[in-house]
Amino acid sequence: MYKACDIRGVYGSELTEAEALLIGKAIGTFIGGAPLIVGGDTRFSTDPLKRSLIEGLLSTGSDVTDIGTVPTPVTYFAKNLLKTQGAVMVTASHNPSQYNGFKLLIADTPVREEDIIQIRRLVESREFLKGKGVYTNTKVLPSYLQMILSSSTMRRRLKVVLDCGNGAASVVALQIFEELGYEVVPLFCEPLGNFPHRDPNPSVEEHLSALKEKVVQQKADVGIAFDGDGDRVVFVDDTGRFCDGEAVFLLLVTQALNTSANAKIVYDGKSSSIVHKGILEHGGIPIPERSGHAFIRRRFLEEHAVLAGEVSGHYFFSELGHDDGLYAAVRVCSILSEGDQSLSSWIDAIETPLITPDIRIYLDAQERDSILARVREKGSGYSLSYLDGVRVDAPHGWMVARNSVTEPCITVRMEADALETGKNLAQEIFGDYPEVCQRIERALEARVQKKTGTR
Repeated sequence: MYKACDIRGVYGSELTEAEALLIGKAIGTFIGGAPLIVGGDTRFSTDPLKRSLIEGLLSTGSDVTDIGTVPTPVTYFAKNLLKTQGAVMVTASHNPSQYNGFKLLIADTPVREEDIIQIRRLVESREFLKGKGVYTNTKVLPSYLQMILSSSTMRRRLKVVLDCGNGAASVVALQIFEELGYEVVPLFCEPLGNFPHRDPNPSVEEHLSALKEKVVQQKADVGIAFDGDGDRVVFVDDTGRFCDGEAVFLLLVTQALNTSANAKIVYDGKSSSIVHKGILEHGGIPIPERSGHAFIRRRFLEEHAVLAGEVSGHYFFSELGHDDGLYAAVRVCSILSEGDQSLSSWIDAIETPLITPDIRIYLDAQERDSILARVREKGSGYSLSYLDGVRVDAPHGWMVARNSVTEPCITVRMEADALETGKNLAQEIFGDYPEVCQRIERALEARVQKKTGTR
């Protein structure tokens, strides 16, 4: 359960109310009984876990302000608004409904891996502070809504399909876009804790078939999909085409660098080469960082960057100090509304190499370590780097294999200048793992079909 960036596990087996109580005591002890914000997503397990977590926090002397069911970015916003020492969001983010967990924010920086380790040690040792904190609840959604509305513009009325996936974004996304004046078509915008209509991870294209169909059917300008807790966002263009996170990020980069020349931009190290190239072309300073919300955010803050982006759909803004899927969605629509260019024409203008999505390979820890060791061995004839897992840079492409920070799997991603060179590199590195090799090859072939419009 204790991951590099947060705590999460299967509810009822790995994560129980009893464990949540201990975790609350450990977090309260870790921050010295300081006050915290607590929010939660729409999962059915969130309320019981949150009650136990809060009981544990209060027992250490931490005052707790409960802000109810909100997207994760609203919890970050509330921490800044109410000036508390920390915040906890009860959520498993994009994981399926049987999972739940805790996202932590201590002081003004993301939680570190060593912080998670220390919290786990406190849970095991039971060496907790004792005190009597005060519980209050407050509504921050009106203030958050006002912040979004006051920072947004709309010059051309767009037709927008909103897919909230029955997650936490359901509590506010529809209101935001309607009050901004967009023509909104809602899809799965009722908060339902079992996510009955689609998986809460929108970065997997197969999960957005209903959104893609609805965009085409409604002749909409854009489709927008949020993950389970609303801190990530993924887009579908006006033709019903799934948009890669890098392409959307470049749209945000272009606007940011038009107003902040020579600014730093932090980006996911496994992004397509178009990101590094695009930042340079627009006069920015590209800074790669390890994948993972906490790693990207920490580097973003340390570098005083104006923008940061992760392939999975996390977008970070200097004016907020954190990522926000709702804010990013509004910003993208604002950019589109200011001109006559459609999202599809923007995407078509980008010369994108062949690149796979993240390919997830679920294995036990020993097998994952074995594959990463094999990648180091097989890639030794090329340039190797270790910012995040193992990256192999070959003359005609690159690939990276890394341990996921949120799931028991490794993820593999590859970019190549041509289909055959990509297949050759896959065979060279993963020849001992036929299933992995085949999945990479199929992903490259699918990308070719997408670029050429064939099936």
